[in-house]
Amino acid sequence: MADEQVHDPLNFMRNMWGNMGFSLPGMVAPTFDLDELDKRIKDLKAVEGWLRMNLSMLQMTIQGLEMQRTTVSTVQAMGQMATDAARKMGESAPAAEEVPPAADAATSAFSGAAMWPWQMMQQMREQMQHSAEAAAQAAQEAPADKPKAPRARK
Repeated sequence: MADEQVHDPLNFMRNMWGNMGFSLPGMVAPTFDLDELDKRIKDLKAVEGWLRMNLSMLQMTIQGLEMQRTTVSTVQAMGQMATDAARKMGESAPAAEEVPPAADAATSAFSGAAMWPWQMMQQMREQMQHSAEAAAQAAQEAPADKPKAPRARK
């Protein structure tokens, strides 16, 4: 019997915890009380629900921050494109009016962003004009005496 107590792991844990001045915690020692087990299950399910709620709130926060980052980077890229297009237009435009450097520095940050829709429309107009000119030139170069295919009668 004494030999059985030495090799019993639960007895070993009781002795170890008892020597430290602590009683054996309830989670280590099994209980056979159904009410106590139901209470523990209920408590642990409440903790599980709380953790799931916090996890879904954390996931929503992460998704919101990712969307915010994407939006900010898109706006920055559009601003950079507008600034580049404004520079190109400024280089090609004649310098009839000279703007003082102080006023130019103050307005250049906002004028680039405000002008990007206009610049995009100008670029689209130029592309459409080039396409129309290419189509007109191709139509003129087509042979005029090419016989047309007869229409099928119904």
